[in-house]
Amino acid sequence: MKLVPVVRFVVAGQDHAEITAQIGTRPYTLIYDGSCRICGRLVRSLTQWDRHHRILILPSQLPGVRARFPWIPDRAYAESVQLVGPHGQTWQGARAVEQILNIVPRGRWFSWVFHIPFVRSVAEKAYRWVARNRYKLGCGEHCQYRPLDVSYE
Repeated sequence: MKLVPVVRFVVAGQDHAEITAQIGTRPYTLIYDGSCRICGRLVRSLTQWDRHHRILILPSQLPGVRARFPWIPDRAYAESVQLVGPHGQTWQGARAVEQILNIVPRGRWFSWVFHIPFVRSVAEKAYRWVARNRYKLGCGEHCQYRPLDVSYE
């Protein structure tokens, strides 16, 4: 008995089955906030830089992404970009940016900067500031309706 797919999901103009098939073909997966215009612009640039197609880029809102990477807490997707390597190693924030620069062609021209003392900590602080304020920096009207940052601890 052969099963025939009845429904095909298209998310943000991308076929869900096509994306699922690509997950195993690329060694790295980048997960970003698909609702953020700043993130979207940066992802489009990264797509052009990644000429060897080593990074699969997925929005965190895509169905099945969180189930595919269960070790990443839900809150982490809202706080920073997540980069998952071939063996499940995960980088986030400025560390993910550093790793991406090591992966893409010509990225090493810039990644050497992270080897200067204190640059990693400064880069992380700068990344966190931009991530916290991306809604004020031109993300878009939808960001005004983001969930409240409430902690019940």
